[in-house]
Amino acid sequence: MKYRLAIFDVDGTLADSFPWFAKVLNGVADEFGFRRVTADEVEALRGCDAQEILRRLEVPRFRLPMIARHMRALKTRHLDEIALFAGVGGMLRQLAEAGLVLAVVSSDSEANVRGTLGAQNQKLIAHYACGASLFGKRAKFSAVMRRTRVEPKRTIAIGDELRDAEAARQVGIAFGAVSWGYTGIAALRAAAPEEIFSSVEEIAAKLA
Repeated sequence: MKYRLAIFDVDGTLADSFPWFAKVLNGVADEFGFRRVTADEVEALRGCDAQEILRRLEVPRFRLPMIARHMRALKTRHLDEIALFAGVGGMLRQLAEAGLVLAVVSSDSEANVRGTLGAQNQKLIAHYACGASLFGKRAKFSAVMRRTRVEPKRTIAIGDELRDAEAARQVGIAFGAVSWGYTGIAALRAAAPEEIFSSVEEIAAKLA
């Protein structure tokens, strides 16, 4: 088996949260003083990294921690609106049964992540490293590897954003890009991921 540790992102990777995010974003923009997103901008933004999105929306950097806390609290109140992508539960079970150690690294709170995964799926995750800042996944990846004692060459981070790919590169682990998340697959391909997954089932087929 090529990998022993699979570290998952949640939003856009395991959970179909983009419709909810798109629905609430402009309200958050009004509250925190950054630019609203128009419907015809969405596809262009899906090709950008996080730094470029912040620049285009004129998000005040000093407000990022406050925005993150607000989004977590808002999401807590709307968890019932966010479902896992079809097949996620079965995929996680297959990987766990094959002997992979499963972890989650997320900018969301652990309580929200567990609530989104549900009672059965959350038991399959051996390690949770949640509450990462927008650009703080690098440290979380390293912490998970220390706890699991799995070396970088046997570790893969699976996500849907360019910041996931960058954080993986920074700690010397493989990155697996999913085609169904927040960032468009063309932009993710350009980041040269070690793996590309076109369906949830393909994750289990390739890794287990």
